[in-house]
Amino acid sequence: MKILQSSFFRGICAIIIGILLIEYREQTLEWITIAIGVLFFISGVVSLSEYFATKKLSDKPEVFDPDGKLISGGPKPHFPILGIASLLLGAILALMASTFITSLTYIISGMLIIGAISQFVFLANMSKYAYLGFYYWIMPSVILIIGIIAIVYPTAIATAPLFVIGLCMLLYGVVECINGLKANKCRQEKLKENI
Repeated sequence: MKILQSSFFRGICAIIIGILLIEYREQTLEWITIAIGVLFFISGVVSLSEYFATKKLSDKPEVFDPDGKLISGGPKPHFPILGIASLLLGAILALMASTFITSLTYIISGMLIIGAISQFVFLANMSKYAYLGFYYWIMPSVILIIGIIAIVYPTAIATAPLFVIGLCMLLYGVVECINGLKANKCRQEKLKENI
């Protein structure tokens, strides 16, 4: 049941992303980039605020309780270089999202390739337990080919790369849900045989 839920969750997420990419193309990637930037920015702010709060406490003299535990004061914290980097990266991503959209397109294409490969592995494992027709192998093949084309030769789909990638994400989500149902059915049949 967990595998079925996992497949459906991945499938539903891919379907939602695919629909958003088809319907809103550029706006979706821009908002995803801005959201990532805001998350990095918040991470940097939290890191810096922790540093200043800890630094304020460490300026006090060290006070120990009778058991030898430190009550106040203590060593000075290290300067949060990673926090500042997160803060800067977040601000850049949030304020200049359009410059990162191209790289985000490559990342989503890479996710399609990884998703197609994982579907091939899943189908190979499932073929040990049940017969799978050739049509189960067609959709991951199409997704893999389009993902590779989107990365290696993006001008082939230059007129609407986000539309094509959105369609592939939608297709991946549907195939993932179908594969989850097939796996669940095979597992139930296997359990019936063992009883």
